[in-house]
Amino acid sequence: MAEAATRKARGKGAKEPATSREDLLRAYRDMLLIRRFEEKAGQLYGMGLIGGFCHLYIGQEAVVVGMQMCLKPGDQVITSYRDHGHMLATGMEARGVMAELTGRIGGYSKGKGGSMHMFSREKGFYGGHGIVGAQVSLGAGLAFANWYRQNDNVSVTYFGEGASNQGQVYESFNLAALLKLPVIFVIENNKYGMGTSVERASASKDLSKNGSPWGIPGEQVNGMDVIAVKEAGERAVAHCRAGNGPYLLEMKTYRYRGHSMSDPAKYRTREEVQRMREQSDCIDNARKLLADSYGVTEAELKVIDDEVKAIVQDSADFAQTSPEPDESELYTDILIEAR
Repeated sequence: MAEAATRKARGKGAKEPATSREDLLRAYRDMLLIRRFEEKAGQLYGMGLIGGFCHLYIGQEAVVVGMQMCLKPGDQVITSYRDHGHMLATGMEARGVMAELTGRIGGYSKGKGGSMHMFSREKGFYGGHGIVGAQVSLGAGLAFANWYRQNDNVSVTYFGEGASNQGQVYESFNLAALLKLPVIFVIENNKYGMGTSVERASASKDLSKNGSPWGIPGEQVNGMDVIAVKEAGERAVAHCRAGNGPYLLEMKTYRYRGHSMSDPAKYRTREEVQRMREQSDCIDNARKLLADSYGVTEAELKVIDDEVKAIVQDSADFAQTSPEPDESELYTDILIEAR
């Protein structure tokens, strides 16, 4: 009955959507959760409740949500310092992430890692990393472990266009191709490495071809379209699980805020940002598709909006009431004795 109603709402001759109603609703919810969480984190930073660096993911939500829809338990995710969205997409609790941002004991790293350094082995999230490009070699290492253990898990390794020309990135490409490691290299090309346009920083004008010297297949993807990301991710995952080696995806995306909270973003115009918001916003486009192609009502979307708002507010309340770590925590989690 529900499918029939959906078809009726779309009308005769309407193109069949590329993903299911349930999957797109879940993607919409996950993208909205990231957006609202990051907006709240920005507010708390402005209030002085978050210290240090804080890099927001606002605008890029479709990339990690679309990729996560292709993965299974056991797969691994590793990324750079713009990492809160990746944490939430892997299923880490908003409470724990926000508490870590505010330096509280209830955070994923007990308040000692902050924005850039929290992890969850349970969810397969192996960190944001503060050193530009360093996570790429670590992501290849995760894939090496999967290759060595002969399982079918894949490592999804995210990095920005600013990191794409780092030497260790190409070393990782070489090893991954040589051993046919199951790693998906995802370049989140948001056009600006800190304040420098990719047009000024990269001689390569098609970053999806950066793996070509090593025979790594790649493709450019509209990173503002969660369905396009999901479809490209499925191709990459299938390639890796089949033992064919690494795959490279260049996600053409955009961040609405500055590089970090201290960045006034004077290297681009307000008109550019507004144009991207109006024409390419991943959440607005998903919302429109849900209404036009699936017959989802405003009332149904409001239920999701209210749920997300409650989760984010709860995370902020928890982060502000969770105690700060005791001084004794300075001496914990420093060394693991292994045999």
